[in-house]
Amino acid sequence: MIDPGPLVPLPVVLPLVGAGLTVVASGQQAVQRMVSTLVLTASVVVSAVLLWGAHTRGTLVVNAGGWSPADGIVLVVDRLSGLMLLVSSTVTLAVMLYSIGQGRASDDSEHDGGAPLPIFHPTMLVLAAGVSTTFVSGDLFHLYVGFEMLLFASFVLLTLGGTASRVRAGANYVVVNLLSSLLFLVAIALVYAATGTVNLAELSERLGALPAGQQGLLHGMLLLGFCIKAAVFPMSGWLPDSYPTAPAPVTAVFAGLLTKVGVYAMIRTQTLLFPDGRLDGVLMWAGLLTMLVGILGAVAQDDIKRLISFTLVSHIGYLVFGVAVGNETGLSSAIFYTAHHITIQTALFLVTGLIEARGGSTSLSHLGGLGRLSPGLALLFFVPAMNLAGIPPFSGFLGKVGLIQAGVAAGTWLSYLLVAGSVITSLLTLYAISRVWGRVFWRSPRAAVPDDDGGDDDVIVVTGDSAAEVVAGRRLPLGTVLPTTLLVAVSVAITFAAGPLYHVTDAAAGQLAQPDGYTAAVLHGVSR
Repeated sequence: MIDPGPLVPLPVVLPLVGAGLTVVASGQQAVQRMVSTLVLTASVVVSAVLLWGAHTRGTLVVNAGGWSPADGIVLVVDRLSGLMLLVSSTVTLAVMLYSIGQGRASDDSEHDGGAPLPIFHPTMLVLAAGVSTTFVSGDLFHLYVGFEMLLFASFVLLTLGGTASRVRAGANYVVVNLLSSLLFLVAIALVYAATGTVNLAELSERLGALPAGQQGLLHGMLLLGFCIKAAVFPMSGWLPDSYPTAPAPVTAVFAGLLTKVGVYAMIRTQTLLFPDGRLDGVLMWAGLLTMLVGILGAVAQDDIKRLISFTLVSHIGYLVFGVAVGNETGLSSAIFYTAHHITIQTALFLVTGLIEARGGSTSLSHLGGLGRLSPGLALLFFVPAMNLAGIPPFSGFLGKVGLIQAGVAAGTWLSYLLVAGSVITSLLTLYAISRVWGRVFWRSPRAAVPDDDGGDDDVIVVTGDSAAEVVAGRRLPLGTVLPTTLLVAVSVAITFAAGPLYHVTDAAAGQLAQPDGYTAAVLHGVSR
């Protein structure tokens, strides 16, 4: 039987090598496409093997360069990081295939949703490497490096095309994330000054010896930095202003992954470094307000991209809910919901890109009749939309039930308040999604109004009988429909595989609740 341990660096190394190759092949688009597809496919396979190895053999550890964990970089894959690697690599592959299909459909020219391919492919691969770096990092500084790789790549992707709206959104995004990175870096410096290490396993043993006030300061600074990156209220205002301006595949991968690395860092540090739960009450309030404020923002939107961006914020609150409750049921449900939400949110943004290509707009006021003209597109939207709203028997419902059970098991008035907030948020999500469905797919095209908002889209949607003719004249590229269908199918597969997946997340939560196992694996090579 193969030993999966040596494969641990590959989710980082493969995309970086691929990025270099695509830079060299910048004038050969076919080569770039082939390299990107092969690299990301290999990453999916490697991630699946690593998850299998972590689940069956215990935590996998690689000491880079043969250095000891205390002196060098250590890479760690346990059940949590293995699952995140597999889900993130899968959605990144789907988004890459979507972008390739979109580029071919536009003859590789730049258009809304398209991208200058010589820049796009290496940057997407660097983004994939940054995401993987955060998931396998065994020390705080290496985690910071992963965040900075994400920041660099995401700024380039966010400003592709150089339109005024994208540059403004990119500037806002960079300023906010540089602030969170600065907080994180200062926190790392303070942690090192106080303990003499940034290794997570060593920190789990040393932080407990610090005075309570010092622990609280370090905990608060780390948590604040992660909450900004995860778009937790009140640090969430940057996200709905930044994501909708980007091309469809960029928005999709941002929505699926970027906030989740912040959530992952919260889960890792909360359980490993600060298991006393001192700030759990603060996190509960943050989770409740994130759910409610986010979904109220979604209800008020008239643009599909902004509406879904606000639902993204609101559902980050569910993840914070599970982390804040802190029991094993809450952690398991938070991990399950993270895997579910990465897939669903990415799929919804890809479908929104198809809606824009088919209907010429993402404004609810300018769309109508797509259910009759494109029933397949209606189905592609309906499935992940109902999943996001938590309609039985989809995985969104199963994840929310797990979170509610965790809140009830906690038995505090604040946890019951969170349970009530989560139910209200789910109902409002259904209402917001139903508005999209009713206006985009059921309403007659004659009810639409002209697109005269003066935006950057340069799309004119006409009214009357000719509106249906204009929309009917648009055809969706097969290269974009197939990856979207694949990702929607994966989201449905999560529902059918909910039992085995919950088995993995329950085991992962058990590992997180017993941090001694992580420490023993990293420092002493004892995996369990």
